Amino acid sequence: MSSVSLPLIEISGTPRERGRQYGEQAREPVARALAYYAEAFGHSSGLTWDQVVRRAARWAEPSRAFAPELVEEMEGVAEGAGVGFLDVLALNARGEILYDTTFSAMAPDGCTSFALTGEASGDGHVYAGQNWDWRDGVSDTLMVLRVVQPGRPTVIMHVEAGQVGRQGANSAGIALNANGLGGRFDDSVGVPQTLIRRRVLDSGDLGAALEALTRSKAHIASNALVTHRDGFAIDLETTPGPVGWMYPTDGLLVHGNHYQAFVPPQLAAGYRPGPADSLFRVPRAEDRLRAVRESSGTDEARKRIKHAMSDHLGYPGSLCTHPDPARPAVERWATLLSSCVDLTTGDYLLAAGTPCDREYQLLPWNLYDT
Repeated sequence: MSSVSLPLIEISGTPRERGRQYGEQAREPVARALAYYAEAFGHSSGLTWDQVVRRAARWAEPSRAFAPELVEEMEGVAEGAGVGFLDVLALNARGEILYDTTFSAMAPDGCTSFALTGEASGDGHVYAGQNWDWRDGVSDTLMVLRVVQPGRPTVIMHVEAGQVGRQGANSAGIALNANGLGGRFDDSVGVPQTLIRRRVLDSGDLGAALEALTRSKAHIASNALVTHRDGFAIDLETTPGPVGWMYPTDGLLVHGNHYQAFVPPQLAAGYRPGPADSLFRVPRAEDRLRAVRESSGTDEARKRIKHAMSDHLGYPGSLCTHPDPARPAVERWATLLSSCVDLTTGDYLLAAGTPCDREYQLLPWNLYDT
């Protein structure tokens, strides 16, 4: 395996100290992220970035009430990067801002997530991962964070610059992969997904991780696939109202961007899946990932996972998504990153970009390093 090509940042200490270290090391990517979202929101809504961040302030108090330590970490990021706190908050609440009724809608997140427990992996290991699909314009803002924090598990996660949570895994053997579900149906202001996801990754046991998802008041609907190294996986379709869930079949669990466990009653009468390509990405991934159980060892299992996540049915809006040159540059989608975490060994593997033409690279940190 070659060394990973994304920026690697390790932070530790108190929340404020962690945030400052993060911001200082990510100053340039944070600036690029702010520039991209200023352009993207201007393109979709006609609002200036100053207008966007003023409206993003509505998530400050719900965030502080839910996770004050993560708000302090965001304040540290702002200080270290030399930007405003509301700039960083807007980067963390960008998914929620998409569904603010005062904005014209941008398209929601994509992504296809998977879990393979021992009976489905061929080598007996437990794997979790996903293709992370989002706007191609943020590809130069991606980074990998290792968070060492007193009294909590060490977390490794991949994020957009400035975000304090997204997808990853921790030293307690818990992995989180997440997918957008396309919107909201509640007028109250809830907690941004980046904070909920980080709370999952900060959890030292499976019960606490699931409570972070089932007991929080999210602002938007989002899917969370939680995998544990002991061979357990569960998918939770979380909304501002009810929560649905499902378990693996023969050790395999795949989720995309449409409701698969249930349809919330608030949406049932007129529900239509957001990105229609989710309807073929999911069965396509399931079909290809079933071949992993025939692997003769770990190297082959990982190669088969990569092959599965490189599928091009429906290109360019395929499981492995490529930018569509027919769309304006600011709207082009891509698989920004493909991840594969071996929860048995602690190996964290990433392909920075489309997995069809990149190898999985092994991070220098093992999940279980002390």
